[in-house]
Amino acid sequence: MTNTEVVHDAAAEFMNRSTKTQKVQAVLHKFPWLSSAVVLIISVITFSFFNENFMTPNNLSLILQQVAIIGAVAAGQTIIIMTAGIDLSCGAIAIFASMVMAKTSFVNGWPAWASFTLGIIVGTGAGAFNGYLVTKVRLPPFIVTLGTLNIFLALTLFYATGRTIMDQELDPFYLKLGYLINIGQFKLTTGVLVMLLMYALLAFALRYTGWGRHVYAVGDDIEAARLAGIQVNRVLLSVYMTAGFIFSITAWIVIGRVAAASPNTGSTLNMDSITAVVIGGTSLFGGRGAVFGSLLGAVIVGVFRNGLSLAGVDLYYQTFAVGVLIIVAVSVDQWIRRAHK
Repeated sequence: MTNTEVVHDAAAEFMNRSTKTQKVQAVLHKFPWLSSAVVLIISVITFSFFNENFMTPNNLSLILQQVAIIGAVAAGQTIIIMTAGIDLSCGAIAIFASMVMAKTSFVNGWPAWASFTLGIIVGTGAGAFNGYLVTKVRLPPFIVTLGTLNIFLALTLFYATGRTIMDQELDPFYLKLGYLINIGQFKLTTGVLVMLLMYALLAFALRYTGWGRHVYAVGDDIEAARLAGIQVNRVLLSVYMTAGFIFSITAWIVIGRVAAASPNTGSTLNMDSITAVVIGGTSLFGGRGAVFGSLLGAVIVGVFRNGLSLAGVDLYYQTFAVGVLIIVAVSVDQWIRRAHK
């Protein structure tokens, strides 16, 4: 072996060595939800010391029930953010769909299956409208959904005429997702189970279908995906339509949880869903993340707010804590991305 070959071998060995920090970055890049799981475990253990009621089955059940709506919206928000987009209109779509469902059933006398189907069509159509503006008109997702946020809010107020439809006026079908199910000492609503089913189906689609691989590819590098033969616009349109469908299912969960259909519900759903997705490890720059992480992110927000409330912390500080979580989550994402450029 010549001296040159020895030098090359030594250089190659040196280049292949990874520090402990780099190994951690590699693991977090491969499993973006892992850091969220660690934060959740630490949070649960910490809050259990502040109040003995925190770890009771009733309180943990309450957290999951409260997370159902945010978690459902976050599922649709996740696939949009995976494509390096964002949807500020998600909450408005869900509430608009809920009012369509409730009003056509109660006021117009439609059977539940027909009004529910119309609500699903409205929510999916709203998502398709967002997708059309992004793919065909080529407007930035932030601008598109900022505009449609106001459009769907106005449509909701106009259509509902300020009228809240109460539980006694609703068809029993719309209250089903508010029913409690006893699982041992835990009490979960059927809405929580529907939310978990949505996550399971979405996780399967992202991991085991060609559509899921295309979603990641478009988010990672849209030009490279286009050069590889992926129909980028078709993928983006399908993502926004799928998200719209999820938001319309969320409308059903909202009605069941609140036991009413109100145009004034869910004013913070858009920001809460983005918070859950970011904390859950999905990159705002697209191409990296796991839908399961968004579920963890939603639970983390629920745990923080519940735990701080039981500890007697003022609401303003609870909001402050969630803000700190967001900044830390984005900082970790940037740290991981720098290591894999």
